[in-house]
Amino acid sequence: MSEAKGRHTQSLAHRVPDLAALELLLAVARLGSLGAAAREVGITQPAASSRIRSMERQLGVALVDRSPRGSRLTDAGALVTDWARRVVEAAAAFDAGARALRDRRDSRLRVAASMTIAEYLLPGWLLALHAGRPDTAVSLLAGNSAKVAELLLAGEADLGFVEGLTVPTGLDSTVIARDRLIVVTAPAHPWARRRRPLTAAELAATPLILRERGSGTRQVLDAALGGLARPLIELSSTTAVKASAVSGAGPSVLSELAVGEELGMRRLVSIPVEGVSLRRDLRAVWPTGHRPTGPARELLSLTRG
Repeated sequence: MSEAKGRHTQSLAHRVPDLAALELLLAVARLGSLGAAAREVGITQPAASSRIRSMERQLGVALVDRSPRGSRLTDAGALVTDWARRVVEAAAAFDAGARALRDRRDSRLRVAASMTIAEYLLPGWLLALHAGRPDTAVSLLAGNSAKVAELLLAGEADLGFVEGLTVPTGLDSTVIARDRLIVVTAPAHPWARRRRPLTAAELAATPLILRERGSGTRQVLDAALGGLARPLIELSSTTAVKASAVSGAGPSVLSELAVGEELGMRRLVSIPVEGVSLRRDLRAVWPTGHRPTGPARELLSLTRG
């Protein structure tokens, strides 16, 4: 294979000088001095000379005549400089476009979160994010864990948070916190006067005030007990479940995060349960292969603080 043919089969990146070399050549053309050009681009004069020689070898032509009076472009150098100017201008336009895309991305953040995380953890994280990114508009979509996955996979959210046992298909995840579910009742409920812990079988056989199917809390409880009795009441938010339990409508199982105030004020009572673990992982999730960037990445980092 001839040298010319071999050069032709190389990729464009091997045949065309990089932007740093082209910017140096433009500086030499404008300033008429290799030393001055080196200072302008922030390198030493020997490094600038080496860069010019490397570019000349790559292109196969002499670009600069050096003399005690300064550096002058050869005829080929002048022609290459014209081409270099167009390449650098195109690169500047590319950079401006990419910066505009980043600015547009960073101007908003769409978060989807399951109810417990949305109500009891996200507000603090979002306040911290706002302190560092006051110009980022944040929208929060709250729903059960299944809904969070649906929004992410449809491209309608940038980052999600779920409480279920498993990561929905099509999503990557990382554990951001751990939580515990506890059985609670109003103080007047018979369970509040029990001297022995509930058994797992008793809990499983009792109609409870529960979140709807698809919620992380419901998934964890169902899996831990191996099945549940028909719900006493089925509600679509943690707040509604908690209010029903406080009213005395019946027992419920809720996140420890959600009932701290009610337990402290004795509006609810925690009921011990033996023979079952009700601990769970809280996870951040995002579409597989699309690691969070920009404000989504920053929010993710805040959850680990």
